Amino acid sequence: MKERKELNYDIVILGGGPAGLAAGIYAARGTFKTAIVDTGIMGGQVNNTLEIENFPGYPLIGGFDLIEKFEEHADKFKVDKYILQEITNVDLPDDIKTIETLEYVLKAKSVIIATGAQPQKLGVPGEKEFAGRGVSYCAVCDGAFFRDKVVSIIGGGNAAVEEAVYLTKFASSVNIIHRRDSLRAEKLYQDRALNNPKINFIWDSVVKEIKGQDKVESAVIENVKTGQISEIKTDGVFPYVGFAPNSELFANQLQLDSKGFIMTDTDLSTNCKGVFAAGDVRVTPLRQVVVAAADGAISATYAIRYLDEAKISFPV
Repeated sequence: MKERKELNYDIVILGGGPAGLAAGIYAARGTFKTAIVDTGIMGGQVNNTLEIENFPGYPLIGGFDLIEKFEEHADKFKVDKYILQEITNVDLPDDIKTIETLEYVLKAKSVIIATGAQPQKLGVPGEKEFAGRGVSYCAVCDGAFFRDKVVSIIGGGNAAVEEAVYLTKFASSVNIIHRRDSLRAEKLYQDRALNNPKINFIWDSVVKEIKGQDKVESAVIENVKTGQISEIKTDGVFPYVGFAPNSELFANQLQLDSKGFIMTDTDLSTNCKGVFAAGDVRVTPLRQVVVAAADGAISATYAIRYLDEAKISFPV
């Protein structure tokens, strides 16, 4: 095995989405040696968002474009970035924290966890089997593959409705299948969907199975009020039923809620001293880019205060 390089930092941030990049900006601007580590590229889920209309200062901007500006800002303050790093182990309770990847061993006096969340799976037969063959969790990534096809969006929140509208650019028709009798999305998104002739609504229903031969051909749905089972033709299924936190690495060291989200105090500190959490990975009432960025600022500010008070030094 290749010998890993060991590096010391004041603050190491796990995750390079809006929360992680904002934390990096604040930490490095405070003249603390800072690094961001990500298992993918900078940006996280935001890279898969076609348009953002609610980030202050940008009436309309693409997710990738917004992250590019975040990253340029972090570069200005010389934040070190380690992308495409598989994190194999973390050790957080000691004064000096350790983050191990296949290439590096990073030591840190403080850690900010901003690993985000990933789309929640439906957990029904056929979902796993047809992943990449009609089941997709990213309309922006895969929408063009469904030109003139029938697709089904599962969910009724902002992401589900926004992506349904986006898919009408390609698909001949789009079903929105929602377990309730009304959408949960913001009114702006609701109006766009309700007024789009390509969108069909299937209310009070859940998907029970995804069927097909070599690719998705249909979905079995159940009406939650009547119990009636039916089968609809569809060439694609896009689940948007929430998000699951990327917190598995920390399960035995940090306090998590019943869904796996990291629990924090108002200063975004965790139950482990010197460790903070920001963005979608933590328990929060709202998961939006602006909230994640604010979390990054708060977590880094209090990480700096922690370091000023703790006065931790690396072993000589």
